[in-house]
Amino acid sequence: KVAAPCIPPTSHELVPINTESAPKNVADTGEGAFRGGNTRKSLEEDGSARVTLSVQPHPQPIRNMSVSRAMEDSCELDLVYVTERIIAVSFPSTANEENFRSNLREVAQMLKSKHGGSYLLFNLSERRPDITKLHAKVLEFGWPDLHTPALEKICSVCKAMDTWLNADPHNVVVLHNKGNRGRIGVVIAAYMHYSNISASADQALDRFAMKRFYEDKIVPIGQPSQRRYVHYFSGLLSGSIKMNNKPLFLHHVIMHGIPNFESKGGCRPFLRIYQAMQPVYTSGIYNVQGDSQTSICITIEPGLLLKGDILLKCYHKKFRSPARDVIFRVQFHTCAIHDLGVVFGKEDLDDAFKDDRFPEYGKVEFVFSYGPEKIQGMEHLENGPSVSVDYNTSDPLIRWDSYDNFDGHREDGMEEVVGHTQGPLDGSLYAKVKKKDSLHGSTGAVNAVRPALSA
Repeated sequence: KVAAPCIPPTSHELVPINTESAPKNVADTGEGAFRGGNTRKSLEEDGSARVTLSVQPHPQPIRNMSVSRAMEDSCELDLVYVTERIIAVSFPSTANEENFRSNLREVAQMLKSKHGGSYLLFNLSERRPDITKLHAKVLEFGWPDLHTPALEKICSVCKAMDTWLNADPHNVVVLHNKGNRGRIGVVIAAYMHYSNISASADQALDRFAMKRFYEDKIVPIGQPSQRRYVHYFSGLLSGSIKMNNKPLFLHHVIMHGIPNFESKGGCRPFLRIYQAMQPVYTSGIYNVQGDSQTSICITIEPGLLLKGDILLKCYHKKFRSPARDVIFRVQFHTCAIHDLGVVFGKEDLDDAFKDDRFPEYGKVEFVFSYGPEKIQGMEHLENGPSVSVDYNTSDPLIRWDSYDNFDGHREDGMEEVVGHTQGPLDGSLYAKVKKKDSLHGSTGAVNAVRPALSA
């Protein structure tokens, strides 16, 4: 039921655009940028000039992406006219809260002065009351940073953008994000494919501008799962990906190549599996020596039924330390899984794709079946005697992870780690935690919801 609602109401055949066939003098049409360190000064002194010039042909683009990224990372905000009617506003996750609020106000003033009431802001980050107060029209489509949204949410964003832009030729869309720009990239790339089916041929330059923005600004910093979901969405729209409606049961997760997360090599991995961002499985902790194994198999029996948007996170539990590292993270949708054996190489794994501790030849294999019963003939996957497993998963460090209250995140200060005294051991929303009293500095047990947005 994902593909059908996403198909736009009209269809105009359009020859795909490629870089070679695009006119050389329109590569930057519809794209411009404003970046501010001291935003108030930048906007007041030259903001209007830059915004006006942003829809004009831009000088030669920056070819050295590493230099470009280093420059942007040092700035407080990045405001880009991707096209004349799609604006991307991005703030770094490390932005100081006071400066962030000031920048929010400055951006709101600029948008109102240039576009009046004709802009609709799509918030791709956590909900914030000040965003809804500053802007007359806001749609909330947020999801955790460095992750990919649900496939259905991608469809909803594209439909909402298309509806707004088609309602009036003066309407513009503002994509707001705090954190990695990968969130903006997912929406831009998805809408590029969406509009390629529904839009008229005279919007070809806009789609080329979106393609260029995505490839230049997002691909170098995005996560593999984000690119995977864009591929899913494009394939479902075009029909190149057929929907899989069969139930899938996960039996084995095999890590080929042992990451080196301990000083003497090896790692202590455990899995957390989420369905629609709800935890559905936690494995035991495997103790793997670096030179004892060439692979490690985590077996789930009976098989775990998975359906829809799936997130699997593999952690390393540090030895004699109440801490953990992410070994890899991967997101996929079961509607696009047609084989009972799926392999993700290092380049396909979030976090691991740029982590030297994960071997270059490393890969992760998933073994599915159509039923929960144990798969016969898989005895060769059993781990050797040197691998021990700790099934005491009641440790809060193992269970601590929840995306349930993602939108409860309000201030950057809420990112502080709070000590758990109880739960959530059953995947429920609420846990008892120790939290300092903001007025008296005392510590007591309170019922709270703790969003772990980047754990």
